[in-house]
Amino acid sequence: MTETRTLTFAGARAGRLAGRLDLPDGKPRAVVLVAHCFSGGNAGPAAAQIARSFNEQSMAVLSLDFAPADEKPARLGADDLAMAAAQLRSTMAAPSILVGHSLGGAAVFAIAGQVPETRAVVALATSADAAQLAAPDQIGGQTQQAQQAQQAQQAQQAQQAQHQRIAALGRPLLVIHAPDDEVVGFGDAEVIFEAARHPKSFISLDGADHGLTRPADAAFAAGVMAAWAARYLPAAEGPDRGTSTPGPARDDVVVVTESGAGPYGQRIIAGGHQLVADEPAAIGGADSGPTPYDLLLAGLGACTAITVRMYADRKGWPLRQTTVRLRHRRIHATDCAYCETRTGQLDQIDRELQFEGELTDDQRARLLGIAERCPVHRTLHSEVLVTTIEDQPGG
Repeated sequence: MTETRTLTFAGARAGRLAGRLDLPDGKPRAVVLVAHCFSGGNAGPAAAQIARSFNEQSMAVLSLDFAPADEKPARLGADDLAMAAAQLRSTMAAPSILVGHSLGGAAVFAIAGQVPETRAVVALATSADAAQLAAPDQIGGQTQQAQQAQQAQQAQQAQQAQHQRIAALGRPLLVIHAPDDEVVGFGDAEVIFEAARHPKSFISLDGADHGLTRPADAAFAAGVMAAWAARYLPAAEGPDRGTSTPGPARDDVVVVTESGAGPYGQRIIAGGHQLVADEPAAIGGADSGPTPYDLLLAGLGACTAITVRMYADRKGWPLRQTTVRLRHRRIHATDCAYCETRTGQLDQIDRELQFEGELTDDQRARLLGIAERCPVHRTLHSEVLVTTIEDQPGG
């Protein structure tokens, strides 16, 4: 079971600051420092979803709320974030992953060079303008025009310094941004991505807002960043056999848990890969992912294409591309002339294959026959035994 604590540390200016520390079940493989600007503070749904996704990858998460000053008594700064990293280093372990949202993303870029243990950085809906992080110099005694000119100069210097930090980051960077973000424009993400050097990745959150207020958007973004970051960490320690890959304890186990995206959203971990499933909005779901039947069809389609590819490559045939289109429906048994079932309804999967390449008619016919030998296809046609038991917590 995961555990949530409060971690207090000295602020850069004065007093004690506090963050939400979410610990995974077992020994953490890494520590994640999250600087966010989500509404609801550290207990907000988006911040909690990010912590949950990293916990599922066996990482501890310290979340700090960088909300604007009008949303809480005082706004944190990049220097406070550096103090939090130092506190983690002395009490647990230095953060290996830095995650910043909005202004928090600018702060992450500002302090990344002070945390040499960092292995990867995530910038979520982050502004390329770091001027808000810089405290203005004392400019009293000047005319208003002179003050404005100096403020503009300071902002330009802060911007140049930030671009230099991004270019010199020296770590893998994941940029996540919504094209319709009305708080931080999509152009900021493009500026950050262009300034960064490889390895870098970009995820476009189509339809999401700046604060990830839709649970489906928060679940997707959190799952993506956690799975991406896990690639840059050493393998997790298993309870009995030293290190193990992230996700389930065995490669042949698929783990499904509720994602928090609406009433039906699910998170799927398979061999260290993370997927999602849900039901459409028409029946009360959040539509955060494909339906279970969509995933079933996807498995059959992928298996079909892989089986065909293996055979064509072994034969040396000029197959360039295979496209598989599938559809599931329920039909009356009486409508099927060759089915053994004669009453009620049965499931029908329509599968259409398209082969691209300079193939002969005989080769195309042979590939159609090979598709029938796909292992998933054969499983669906065979007798399948599903056993179900209850796994008691702590058992």
